Amino acid sequence: MADKAHHYEVQLAWTGDRGSGTSGYAAYDRAHVLSAPGKPDIPGSSDPHFRGDPARWNPEELLLASLSACHQLWYLHLCAVNKVTVVGYRDRAAGEMAEHADGSGEFTRVVLRPEVTVTSGSHAAKALELHHQAARLCFVARSMNFPVEHEPSVTVAG
Repeated sequence: MADKAHHYEVQLAWTGDRGSGTSGYAAYDRAHVLSAPGKPDIPGSSDPHFRGDPARWNPEELLLASLSACHQLWYLHLCAVNKVTVVGYRDRAAGEMAEHADGSGEFTRVVLRPEVTVTSGSHAAKALELHHQAARLCFVARSMNFPVEHEPSVTVAG
């Protein structure tokens, strides 16, 4: 049981009615808009494999983005409190989803590949080790039912 509960809300509005609703599988767009008060809207769709718009974010990409961002935020926090100065952070997250014969699907694996640059006064070994702590603490990764793996690299600036 959590000591403190946090609540989140977003709105989703489907914008893909072409005039005949869902009268057929190809009759509608998968377009929608995600929104929350005081934040920019996120244009969404389905994966292009499922008739989605490739110019819009799909739920699978948003899941990867959430995992990547959560890890990064925990990692930067841990670096700050452990006196490791990060001056650059990029991640190349990748996920695998299995689609089953009945049309259902699920993620089977996600790999985060953060590339971190630290100052010359920072300890590269400590910077690498803090990824393990961030992985253990990330709220989003702890909520998944599939492995979230990490392949970090650390470079010392200069």
